[in-house]
Amino acid sequence: MRVVLGALWMISLASLAAPAPLRFSVSDSWGMPMAQIEDNRPTQGILYDVMLSLATQVERPAEFHVLARARIANAMEHGDIDVRCYVAQAWVDNLSGDYTWSVPLMVLRNVLVSAREQPVEVTLLAPQPIGTVLNYHYGALAPLFAQGQLTRDDSRSEELVLHKLVAGRFEYAVINEWILDRFNLKMPQDKRLHKVAVIDEQSLGCIVRNDPNVPVQRILRTLLRMKMSGEIDDIIKLYTGEDPQPLPTPDKN
Repeated sequence: MRVVLGALWMISLASLAAPAPLRFSVSDSWGMPMAQIEDNRPTQGILYDVMLSLATQVERPAEFHVLARARIANAMEHGDIDVRCYVAQAWVDNLSGDYTWSVPLMVLRNVLVSAREQPVEVTLLAPQPIGTVLNYHYGALAPLFAQGQLTRDDSRSEELVLHKLVAGRFEYAVINEWILDRFNLKMPQDKRLHKVAVIDEQSLGCIVRNDPNVPVQRILRTLLRMKMSGEIDDIIKLYTGEDPQPLPTPDKN
């Protein structure tokens, strides 16, 4: 009995000494090069590497929660997620709860894509459906959606949007430039999709939940250091083969 009690005591001490995991949200709509999801967990990709490096540097085990994009804000609000990365302030302007934003870490460049190489003026497109991702916010296209000039044809992931475009479900789609570049690498030269217009560029960062059990300031300092040292840009280039887009210069006016 003493041996059993002693073992239980040692297990209790070990569990008390172990640091709490840092819980990250992962959108189930992410695809490579952002993240590859297998068996409901990320295994590689830009965001996986960034989040894993962050957890390692703040000396916390990383715990990944794969969720539908529409459920992530609610999970953070209920304290189920500590850190949400790859997010723009314009996407969560009605975010409730107590959070702190990191510095901008990367730039999302959305492009209009077509199977035909023909630059277009988006506002002059004839009324038609356009490939989009479920629950994704496209601020630059919002007026055209509201007017009915363009209608959304939603898919659960950006890669599925591209497969539908190749299959001829619609003539145009809006897509993350990095995902398009990686998709094209797998396509025959004469079947590759074409960027026909730039829709928008947005600076993305991470949101950290303010909680006594979360090392908020250490996380923010680590993300700043990862950006300033070039670590995040190196991760992006590892998966895309391209130097990342520079962060927009703040308007001084």
